[in-house]
This record gives sequence, structure tokens and C-alpha cells, in this order.
Amino acid sequence: MKAFLLAAGEGRRLGPLTDTTPKCLVPINRRPLLFYWFDLFRKFHIDEVLINTHYLHEKIEDILKENTFGIKIHISYEPKLLGSAGTIKMNEEFVKQEKEFCIFYADNLVDIDLVPLLKFHRKYGRIMTIGLFYTERPTECGICILDESGRIIDFEEKPRKPKSNLAGAGVFVTSPEIIEYIPKKIPADIGFDLIPKLVGKIYGFLLKGYIRDIGTPEDYKKAQQEWNLRI
Repeated sequence: MKAFLLAAGEGRRLGPLTDTTPKCLVPINRRPLLFYWFDLFRKFHIDEVLINTHYLHEKIEDILKENTFGIKIHISYEPKLLGSAGTIKMNEEFVKQEKEFCIFYADNLVDIDLVPLLKFHRKYGRIMTIGLFYTERPTECGICILDESGRIIDFEEKPRKPKSNLAGAGVFVTSPEIIEYIPKKIPADIGFDLIPKLVGKIYGFLLKGYIRDIGTPEDYKKAQQEWNLRI
């Protein structure tokens, strides 16, 4: 199975740590965050991954030069940021022949079971299924409202007045059909530019496991404390 791992962000909120280290390489228990994603990919048989880079891209590329991760890795350097959806559109050849593929935000620390998500998508999702979790900070996330079947009937990215705390986890299962809905403008963002077009056509699925966006010093500290305590 193929996947995109979106890793081009600058991680400005996590400074000064990210002044010299790309966000996807910040250490969790003395191990780069990126390595935990490779653990997850091996566990669930994701064997080919495209990683987009931009900020401090040389440091990411240096780590990946000696690939001992058991995964076929493609690096897509973006001199100018394309946005999360723009990266998918500009690399559509990577997944054009696939029945389904995954998209992950590399700046999250996760330990989740992808099997129930994949099963749900294959039964209901067709175009896209968004992995969801309950967030403590709904104004900083993409917030979903679901109907009884799991269909997304309302979505707002970083709402000022959130309608719920059910948020996208930066984990998606989708089909190549999704590329038809991505606007041609650059940059193009999944949360702001793509998902609002798909409300009523896509589904959400509540993930089980550990999920934390490490984008702030507070959350990064929590992640360091929680990681070895998770069940």
C-alpha cells in the first residue's frame, strides 16, 4: 500500500527547537518523530511512501540516504510550499493506479490501529475517510460533525466557535478520485480547500490509540511524558 507523509512544515510554534531541526525530526525519547511513522508503516504493510520536504530539507534527506527502514521512500522537495492538497495533486502519478492510498501528517505522534479504519473505508468511504479523535483544542483543528452512518455533514478548519471537539487526526484513507476535487491554485490545503468541497460525500471514523499533535512546546512536553505510559 502507498502513502503520502506530509513533512514540509516549518513548525514555527515549536521554536526554538525547530530553528535547527525540522519538525518531523524532533526527538521523542531520543528518537526522531519520523522513525515512529516508519514503525507504523511496517506494522500495517505500507511499503511505499512519498515524503514532501521544504524547511531544512537537507537534514531529512541525509537521514533517509541510508534507508534501513524496509520501506521504499520517495522524496519530493518543494522549493515553494504546495500545501497539503497541492502536494497530492502535483504527485498524482505516484498514486494514479492505486485503488486506495493513505495520507498522514508527519507532525503528529500516533500509535493507532489502521485496520478498522481501512475496513470502514472499504465498506463506506469510497472517496475519503478521515481518521478522527477527540481534541482538547478544537480551535486549532479541523472539526467534523457526523450523521449516524459516519458521513461528514459539517466541517470547519480551525473554527473560532467549534461545534464539537471531534477533530481530524491528520490520517486519511482515500482513492485517486480525490485529486479531481483539489483546486489548481497553489498552495492548496486539505482542510481549507479540499474537505469543504466534499461534505456529504466523505466519512469520518473515530480512531483508537494514541494521537497527539506536538506542534506547541506544551504538547511536545506532554508527548515526551505520555509516550512510554500509553497502553
